Amino acid sequence: MLAWVYHIKVQIQCSSGLRYKDDWDEAKKRMAAWWEGETAERPLIQVLTPRGPEGGSEQLPWLGFDNWDLARHPDEPDMAIDEFERWCSQTHFGGEAYPNFWVNLGAGVMGAYLGAEVKFKADTVWFGAQWDERFVRNWGSLANVEFNENEVWWRRTVSATRRAIERCRGNFIVGVTDLGGIGDIIASLRGPKNLLIDCHLRPDDIKSLSERLVEIWHVCYDRLFDIIGRSNPGSSAWMGIWSPLKWYPLQCDFAAMLSPRKFDDLVLPYLKEQCQRLDHALYHLDGPGQLCHLNSLLRVDELRAIQWVPGAGEELQGYHCGSEKWLSLYEKILAAGKGLVLALPPAYVEPVTQKLRSSKVLFQTTASSQTEADALLKRSSQLMRH
Repeated sequence: MLAWVYHIKVQIQCSSGLRYKDDWDEAKKRMAAWWEGETAERPLIQVLTPRGPEGGSEQLPWLGFDNWDLARHPDEPDMAIDEFERWCSQTHFGGEAYPNFWVNLGAGVMGAYLGAEVKFKADTVWFGAQWDERFVRNWGSLANVEFNENEVWWRRTVSATRRAIERCRGNFIVGVTDLGGIGDIIASLRGPKNLLIDCHLRPDDIKSLSERLVEIWHVCYDRLFDIIGRSNPGSSAWMGIWSPLKWYPLQCDFAAMLSPRKFDDLVLPYLKEQCQRLDHALYHLDGPGQLCHLNSLLRVDELRAIQWVPGAGEELQGYHCGSEKWLSLYEKILAAGKGLVLALPPAYVEPVTQKLRSSKVLFQTTASSQTEADALLKRSSQLMRH
């Protein structure tokens, strides 16, 4: 019944397609149903292709979209939006894929809101003590950390989000910036090595700071959600999944260095709280170092789904998300009643679909043409029936 209400709400609030996504209404319905665990005739498949039935012979510029323009030029959002729309004009968004302009100022930009120094390098952004030990904050300065609405990076985030909303109407979706995970934000302020020592020597300080940062995190999220909601009902984020309500991909990459006991003590309580304060929450499980925490995550009732990312080392060995190495992991996640998000090469969508036979899976992939993408969607439906 609740999912049905969501569907009606979506239809009332947003009853037209997008310039770059004609079947947006249908995609929204399918994603809303996925969040609620409803069964469907196929898994969700987000597939990007060159625009046009037969694609193109050029060097596939649609895959070369550089999402770092805003991080390079944080006071010129129009530059990033112009480049995004150029890419959208060349791209077909198949299945549940959609044009998603999320305000990318770096993963864990909330650290900058709290005074962490910002360093843009190549194709990533580093914050504070992540890149220079000189910027380590002592516990005395963190005891009463406050959110300053006049901080330059917060003002840039708000400005870019507002400008994107002004320009998105009927064209694309705007996603919330990558605020970061609570533990990772603390790591940007204390430095990963120091924080690892703190886990043993100052756990109470970590807990107190985590409680404070959860409050600040939700203040930031709610304000950005309110801005986006003026034009974009629902919510989106860097992962490129849409929800009719408040959602966000939670994470703690720092947890790869923690034992299950330390994770359960210093990370899990705050993840649970965020799951309870969001309508839909998903956990970004990044690399084999975090697999020891999976049992704890699966016991969080409010956590709707897991995104598995094998990590660069595993993928270099050929163990990407389509590898049979991870099949038992996927079965375990699905058996716990959670959704599963996988980004994988197109040749592996059908084999994994056939083995799992679950509409709780969301695939993110590419194809060489729109015709190929349509065929992939059709075959996936057939595999679920047989």
